[in-house]
Order: sequence, then C-alpha cells, then structure tokens
Amino acid sequence: MGRTLLGVAAATAAVAGPLAPPAHAAPARAATSTVATSRQVGALPAAGWQPGWLAPVDTPSRVDQVREEQWQLDELQARTAWRSSTGRGVIVAVIDSGVDGSHPDLAGQVLPGTDLVTPDGADGPDPVGHGTTVAGLIAGRNDDDRGVVGLAPDARILPVRVLDEENRYDDAMIVAKGVRWAVDNGARVINLSLGGSGDSPALAAALDYAFARDVVVVACTGNLATSTSPKVWYPAREPGVLAVAGLERNSENLWSGSITGRAAILTAPATALIGARPGGYWPVQGTSFASPLVAATAALVRARYPQMSAGDVVNRLITTAKDLGPTGRDDRFGYGMVDPVAALTADVPAVGYNPLDDNDSPGVVGFGSAPGSGQGDRAAGQGTDPFSFTAPKQQARWTAHPAGQSDDSAPERLWSGLALFVALVTGAALVVRRFRQSQR
Repeated sequence: MGRTLLGVAAATAAVAGPLAPPAHAAPARAATSTVATSRQVGALPAAGWQPGWLAPVDTPSRVDQVREEQWQLDELQARTAWRSSTGRGVIVAVIDSGVDGSHPDLAGQVLPGTDLVTPDGADGPDPVGHGTTVAGLIAGRNDDDRGVVGLAPDARILPVRVLDEENRYDDAMIVAKGVRWAVDNGARVINLSLGGSGDSPALAAALDYAFARDVVVVACTGNLATSTSPKVWYPAREPGVLAVAGLERNSENLWSGSITGRAAILTAPATALIGARPGGYWPVQGTSFASPLVAATAALVRARYPQMSAGDVVNRLITTAKDLGPTGRDDRFGYGMVDPVAALTADVPAVGYNPLDDNDSPGVVGFGSAPGSGQGDRAAGQGTDPFSFTAPKQQARWTAHPAGQSDDSAPERLWSGLALFVALVTGAALVVRRFRQSQR
C-alpha cells in the first residue's frame, strides 16, 4: 500500500511540475552580480536585468538591488523625514539635459517642460540622461519597492532643457532664460547641476528674478576633474544660491573630486550613487548629484511650511545643517551636511530674508563671458562615472565677475604691480644717495 501511494505521488509531481513560489517572491539572481562598478557605463539596463534574491520563500527580504544601493536615504534619514513631509505640492525645476518622464521611477512625477536647445524636441526628452538622474534623486516614486526613490518623492519635476547632447552649454543666456521660464511656470525650488568658471550678468539677473519671486535656488560647486579652475563654479557662487559640495559614501569626508571654497554653503552625498536614466539605471558620482539632495530637502521644507519665505527656507537649511570639520562655517564643508529631519522639525526663528544674498544689483561689474563660451562649463558629473566631458573649444569673448564682488581682472593687477615696483626703486635710490652723502 505504501509503495503504491509513493508511486502515485511521484507520478503526480512529474506531471504537475515544481511548486510555484509565493506571489511575493522575485526571480533569483544569477551567480554573477549584475551591479556595475562606478567605472562601468550603462551596466544596469532596464531590459534583461531582473533583480531578486536567493532565500527561503518564508523569509521576508527587500526585493530590488537598485533600491538596496541608495545609501543616501539612510544617511539623510529619509524615512524619518517623510513622517513630516514628502514634498507634496511643491514644484522643483530641473534645469539640465532634460528629463525622461516615461521612466518607471518618474512616471506621473514630471510636468510639461520646455526644451531651449532643440525646441522641436528632435533630440528626445533627455539625450544624455543627466537630468533624468537628477530628477530621480529629487522625486523618484516611493509607491512600490523597486527602483530609485527621491528624497522628496511626492514633489513634481518641471524639466527645462539647457544642456546639449554633449552635456554642456555654450551660452549662459540659455540658462538664464531657463531660470526665468521655470519661475514663471510655478517652480518653488530650482536645481542647477551645471556651471563653469566664467561669470554671467544675464544669469545673475535671472537668479535675482528668482529670489525676488520667492524661489529657492540650489547649484553644485563643480568637480575638479572637469574644471580648469579650483574655484567654485558659477552660478553656485552667486550670492543667494545654496552652493553644494560633495561627500564620500558613508563618511563625513569631503569627496576628493569636489570643488569647494569660501562660496560653499552645504554638503551632501555625492559618490557611489545609483541613478535613473532613460532605459534603466547607472552608477554615478559628482556634485551634480549632491545638489538635488539639497533641492529635495528644500522641497520637503516648502511642503511642510507652505507659507514660509524662500529666504527663511534657506536660513533653516543652513542653520540646521550637521556641522562638519572645524566648528562653524568653514571653506571645505560650508555650514555642514544638509539634515532633512532637523530642517523639518527644529525650532528656527524667522529672519524674513535670504542670509546668503548680498542684495546688490546683478551684473554691476560689467559684461563678461557666459559660462560655456570659455572654460569647462557643463554638468557636474565626474571622472569614473558616465559624465566626463571635454570643455567647449570656443574662446572667451569677455570677462566679468559676480554681482556684489570686486573686479580683480589681470590688467588692474598689472598696473598696481608696476606702480609698486616704481615706488620701491625710487625709495632704494634715495636711500643709496643719502648713504653716499653721509660718507663724504
């Protein structure tokens, strides 16, 4: 009888096949991991990559490998911050290479935008992928357990394309137009993950236009590997802008590739990040990707305190930042690492103005070369990630400096040096003459 029952059971199993896994189980990984290093480009395509796990079916586990790699969410205590705000109702303009609104992580998050490079849309929504990555870090969806989650997952993205297919711009007027367009179309926060060594009165005027209309502006400080100058990029160094430098993964160390200096205001995670791009995901690093984390924090604050002025939002972010390095503000970390939880919950008195803005009129020092027409003006993704680009080959047409700062042009320094030299020579001659007279 027993042998007969075993035979029937074996025949039934052979016909029916193996037991199906429970509905929550995902496909098992192959033996070789498909997660790319930061040196691999496009190693996480959307098609053919099926993240999962090898575990007993009754063991709960996180499903998605991309989700697992988002260390910045833990570093910034995103889940605690989301108890207070998710950014709902706030529009964040991403002035960049465009945004692919059809990406699964951004579907429903992206508003109709504008393309100032190819107005007919011939290049597609984002031919580079840089802007899509930035947008995902700000407002990637959090309604499932897969893909990239933004730090402000319920914010909305307003895409403004100003970077060409080589991820650069050759005229700051385009960026200035993008800033004004974003302000006029409802942006309450603007992210500029781009810049260069030159200055632009036109862009300075556009930024003042944003400040006057109660908009928070965030920009990256730039990357050493893609810059011809060690100074903080423009527009990050424009007074009033939150200039963001980058930190190493899971540490309080400044990323070695990050530009920093007196203009640096805040820091945020910048390395070993996973970003959304058209068609899938990729590993990225750079101050381009630190900046949107601060922009997302500004969106969280604006959603929680909808009546708060942009100046008070800026003040709240710098006042509640986690101090790094020497006590107080310093030239490496600025005020420290952005702290979304403290920014949302701390008791910070209102100030009624932007403490970073010198309130001078824009462009008062004269006209100068637009970032892009000279040296290294592009998006600030860097080095071993997919975003390493050469500088434009056009020659600078003129020179200028940010509003409110003195002009330290080379001709003036030359004349000052010559005057000092003449004075020294004359003084030496008088000393020698008096000495000879005393010897007679």
